[in-house]
Amino acid sequence: MSNQNYRHETIALHAGQVPDPTTLSRAVPVYRTTAFNFKNAEHAANLFALKEFGNIYARLMNPTNDVLEQRIAQLEGGAASLSLSSGTAAIFFTITNILKQGDELVSANNLYGGTFTQFESILPQYGITAKFTAVNDFAAVEAAINGKTRAIYIETIGNPVLEFADIEGYSRIAKKHHLPLIVDATFTPPTLLRPIEHGANIVIHSLSKWIGGHGTGIGGIVTDAGNFDWSDPKFSLYNEPDGGYHGLRFAHDLGSLNHLAFILRLRTVGLRNVGPTLAPDAAWIFIQGVETLPLRIRKHSENALIVAEFLQKHPAVAWVRYPGLKTDPAYPLAGKYLKNGFGGVVVFGVKGGSAEAVKIINNITLFSHLANVGDAKSLILHPSSTSHSQMSDEAQRAAGLHPELLRLSVGLEHIDDIIEALDAALKLTV
Repeated sequence: MSNQNYRHETIALHAGQVPDPTTLSRAVPVYRTTAFNFKNAEHAANLFALKEFGNIYARLMNPTNDVLEQRIAQLEGGAASLSLSSGTAAIFFTITNILKQGDELVSANNLYGGTFTQFESILPQYGITAKFTAVNDFAAVEAAINGKTRAIYIETIGNPVLEFADIEGYSRIAKKHHLPLIVDATFTPPTLLRPIEHGANIVIHSLSKWIGGHGTGIGGIVTDAGNFDWSDPKFSLYNEPDGGYHGLRFAHDLGSLNHLAFILRLRTVGLRNVGPTLAPDAAWIFIQGVETLPLRIRKHSENALIVAEFLQKHPAVAWVRYPGLKTDPAYPLAGKYLKNGFGGVVVFGVKGGSAEAVKIINNITLFSHLANVGDAKSLILHPSSTSHSQMSDEAQRAAGLHPELLRLSVGLEHIDDIIEALDAALKLTV
């Protein structure tokens, strides 16, 4: 696959796998095994010393997971990927694979509520400080960077307000200060956007969303672009001898694989020693989602645009946000970066405020009321009282999250049925 200029649809079906050599199975097998045999004593010793690469133990790697990781890496245009037990785990272990006690992170403030809480309340327990800035406020980003800063973090499309991050603008600042740019691209799967092409160094996805696509598994994945130089002494985790590997320095002692220092350290330190492992059964579920991702995300985007245009005209609706609307504040940036659709999430405010939003939640049909996005089925949520409720009222307002906001993850049902369900619920508020 790596020698061909295949398109997304082909990569999604074939990358990272050939028919099983023993059984000739065409589908990806699920390798339910705890450990793998070593060829001999030397082989075992070389694997553990990172002198040779191969399967050791299922906490570290699994052939089923390897197919998923290779497939996502190729879809992203990255050098290598690593799957983890959840999207939240992927974020946490990415941060702690770079930052240590006393270090700082500069992050956009328009984050998923769980990520915001992780950065604001949990990272400080490890001596790591996150500084929040308004999305695309590059003067504020520059002002927040100091000698302790070790990374910049953004979401491509903020959850749930749907502001769009100017990846190239953030990349310019990151390069100026020699900092890795970490991008959570969950709302823009790689068939819509490849952040690495715009300057990202690390890309994170919740596999549970559009990549999996059917609400049937929990997982996350991290892709390393392989384009960041970790030999800068300020990244001490990569330049100081690692006691777990007999003094190995990840930025210097991997030879031809030095460019993969980040993802190799994430696997051999974070995954090996703390164990946020994705089960092979879950990896297999996500592989099925990847195979149809290009088709599904096009339909999600098509349906979402029609829903946004419908809501714009509805008398019960105060406002609508969707990056594919030409009147949306995010459209100039979204139009620059997104060429194959604008994603599957629409948010809107109901006239009458929070009480009317709750009335819709309690009366709408077809839409499932739950805390997820990216399912084949249409979903609805009131974020200020659920997914973002751990944020203070002040933090919610700062992130643009209003109490009347409803988030729709527009599914693959017939568009007429989706519109009819929304219209019936909205009429109860007029």
